[in-house]
Amino acid sequence: MHNEPWILPEGIDEVLPPQAWRLEGVRRELLDLYATWGYELIIPPFVEYLESLLTGTGGDLDLQTFKLTDQMSGRLMGIRADMTPQAARIDAQRLRRGVPVRLCYIGTVLHTRPGALSSSRSPMQIGVELYGHSGVESDLEIVQLMMRTLRCVGIAEAFLDLGHVGIFRGLARQAGLDAGQESALFDALQRKAVPEIDQRLGQLSLRPNMGRMLRALADLNGEDALQRARVELSDASPDVISALDYLEQVADRVARAFPGVPVHFDLAELRGYRYKTGVVFAAFVPGQGEEIARGGRYDGIGRVFGRARPAVGFSADLKRLLRAGAVPDATQHRPGAIYAPWSEDEALQKKIAELRAQGEQVLVALPGQTGGAEEMGCSRKLVQEGRMWVLSGA
Repeated sequence: MHNEPWILPEGIDEVLPPQAWRLEGVRRELLDLYATWGYELIIPPFVEYLESLLTGTGGDLDLQTFKLTDQMSGRLMGIRADMTPQAARIDAQRLRRGVPVRLCYIGTVLHTRPGALSSSRSPMQIGVELYGHSGVESDLEIVQLMMRTLRCVGIAEAFLDLGHVGIFRGLARQAGLDAGQESALFDALQRKAVPEIDQRLGQLSLRPNMGRMLRALADLNGEDALQRARVELSDASPDVISALDYLEQVADRVARAFPGVPVHFDLAELRGYRYKTGVVFAAFVPGQGEEIARGGRYDGIGRVFGRARPAVGFSADLKRLLRAGAVPDATQHRPGAIYAPWSEDEALQKKIAELRAQGEQVLVALPGQTGGAEEMGCSRKLVQEGRMWVLSGA
C-alpha cells in the first residue's frame, strides 16, 4: 500500500501534456459538431441533492454514487455519476419547452467503483439527449451523432450493436412473470448464463412455447439475429412483434446512413433495462469486449421532475474514446516554440505580442531560471539585430 501524498486513488486519473491538449481539441470539435445539429450546451452542477440524482434513470446509479452531507441544509447530496438525469431535470424543470429540445454536455463524473476492470472511476462523460419526440427519426439522429463522434476521434472500424428492451419485457409480461422472477431471469440473461437460464425457466410453470422463447433470447445475437427472431418468437404477443418491427426499421435506416458499418443485434442486451423503454444501442471496436459508447430510448424520464417527455440519447467517456482512436497531437504540426530572453525592451515586447497574436507560442525566460531554449523545448529564438528583434532557427 502506498502512503505517498502524491499518489492518486485507484481508478482516479489525470491527463498530462500533450494528451491534455489533444483531449481539449477533440472536446471543442465535438461540441462544434453537436452545435451544427442544433444541440445546446448545458453545464450541470457537480453535486446535487441525492433524491434528484437517483430518480428516473438515476435509480440504478445508487451504488455508483458518492454521497455526502450538505453542511448548510443537512440534506444528503451526491456527486454525479451520470449526467443524463441532470439533463432530464434541466429539460423538465428549467427549460420547460413544448418543442423538441436537443441538449449536449461534457464533464467529469465520479464513480465509487470502475464500471469495468480497465475503466476509470473519473470518466469525462460526453453525450447528447433529444427530448420531446418518440420515433425512428429521433432514434436515428442520436445513432448518427454517436457514429460521427467516433469518426471525429479517429475510430474508423466501429460496429453497432442494436437491441430493444421491449422484446424481453413483452415476453415476461406474456409469461406472467412476477417482479422477482423477471428480475432473476433478467440478471441471468445479461450474463448469458445459459445453464442458470435453463434452471430458472425449469422452476417456472410456463407453457412450452413461452419457455422456449425466453430461452431463445440468450442465443439471438449476431448479424442475422433479427431474421432468426422472426422464427423463434413467432408465438410472441403483438407488442413483442411490434418491437421487432421497430428494431428492423431502425436497423434499415442506420444501414442506409452508414453503409460500411456492420450492424449486429443482441436481443438479450438489457443494460439500463429498469429505465430504458425501447431501442438500445452500443458501439464496439474490434478486439475490445466492452462498448465504447452506448445509448437508447427512455421515454417518460422527466415524469419524476413533473414532465413525462419522450427521450433518447447516448454518452461515452471522452478519455476512453481518445485512447481507442487515432487523433493526432495538434501541437506536433505547429512550428517549434519560440524562446525570448527576459528584457523590458519595448521593441522586444512588441515583437512578442505580434507573434502571439499570430498564434505562435512564445516562452519568455525568467531572470535567474535554470535551463535555456533547448531545455524549454524551443526550436527557435528571438535575437536582437541592431534595434530589431528577429527569429533565429526558423
